[in-house]
Amino acid sequence: MEQVEQNPDSRTNGCACEQAPELDITAAIRALGQEFEPYIIAERRQFHEHPELSLQEYRTTEAIAHELDAMGIPYERPLETGLVATLAGTASDAYRPDGTPRRRLLMRADIDALAVTERTNVPFASKQDGVMHACGHDCHIAMQLGALRILSQMRDALHGEVRAVFQPSEENGRGAQMMIDAGVLDGVDGAYAAHIWSEVDAGTISCEPGPRMANTDWFRIDVRGTSCHGAMPQRGADAIVAAAEIVNNLQTIVSRDLSPYEPAVVTVGELHGGTARNVIAGTAYLTGTVRTYSARAHDAMPALIARIAQHTAAALGAEAELSSYTVAHGAVVNDAAASARCTQAVKQVLGPDAVGHYQGTLSGEDFSCYLQHVPGVLAFVGTRNPAAGVTFAQHSCFYRVDESVLVKGAMLAAQYAVDFLAEKRWPHGPLEPGSWAAG
Repeated sequence: MEQVEQNPDSRTNGCACEQAPELDITAAIRALGQEFEPYIIAERRQFHEHPELSLQEYRTTEAIAHELDAMGIPYERPLETGLVATLAGTASDAYRPDGTPRRRLLMRADIDALAVTERTNVPFASKQDGVMHACGHDCHIAMQLGALRILSQMRDALHGEVRAVFQPSEENGRGAQMMIDAGVLDGVDGAYAAHIWSEVDAGTISCEPGPRMANTDWFRIDVRGTSCHGAMPQRGADAIVAAAEIVNNLQTIVSRDLSPYEPAVVTVGELHGGTARNVIAGTAYLTGTVRTYSARAHDAMPALIARIAQHTAAALGAEAELSSYTVAHGAVVNDAAASARCTQAVKQVLGPDAVGHYQGTLSGEDFSCYLQHVPGVLAFVGTRNPAAGVTFAQHSCFYRVDESVLVKGAMLAAQYAVDFLAEKRWPHGPLEPGSWAAG
């Protein structure tokens, strides 16, 4: 590899990856990461300046396509936004005689932003009113582009194929399933994703096995009372008061209906009611989200919410119903072998001190949809840095990241891909090859 000084003891020509020891590959990734770090940061900033909401990521998709064209990496567009790129390895055993890869890794980066008005005052703040990359998806795009740029310079080290999915619509929980329905999991042996994370210290990356992010559900409760004059409340049944009490009482599900050892969250994010300041409201509605880890708690939630809503409203002379309850996606559960591979990759490319530890979160992620079909891992790339004022949580209008961690995420993804493709094929067998099978 031209960009990397070769080990004088190596007997290989060109890229040292085919026969050289593991250390040479890791050294190459580090050197290329250092070279491409300014590119990764610049890409993150331009995506941050131009955020787009779920299923509206047209400019974002075009910008990604432009970068892939420059790298010479082919791609397809199965949906209106987002795309799927294919990086083919050139190791001697990367493909079988029939043209199918001996092993294929799906790497996913989500690309949509949030309806948040940015208040960070950074020079590259959002230019789109009311829209902000407040969850770090701009970082995910940049890290994945960085990883692809690294890997494209060392294709001889790839004993198979990388399928890079730039996925739209993660924030509304729809994008992963849309991509799966389009065929992106056909012929895939494993999946990898990384999430920049504000609760993990900058410079460390957490890849622990087991539950990492929660089941995600959405609900709506409609409340019906009796409207009347605001000066004569005894003549009606106040839907707003009933809705407010429902909000309070829903919290008893976690504190009284579930075991203290059972993680769960019931959050009401919207409460709407009333038509005038001097009218007792006849109707109101509230919407919210539920987060759980276990199947038991997840299955119990709709009935518990309906019970609280109905009986609380009845006690106040009103009526309420759970008018909708939508299961968005399941929990992210890291495969044990994939987590071990990821942790080892962190140690290789970043050093043992970079191995982070995090208990997980009840935030949701539709990467779980991929993990329901193939084993994989979601890594938390830490960005918390109090010394730099980087402490605000995801979805905050003040959300910022420590950009020094972006190259670390890109190098980890590259190392994971090399390691995964060098292993034997997943013993349970892949899905049948489909629209993105090589050949």
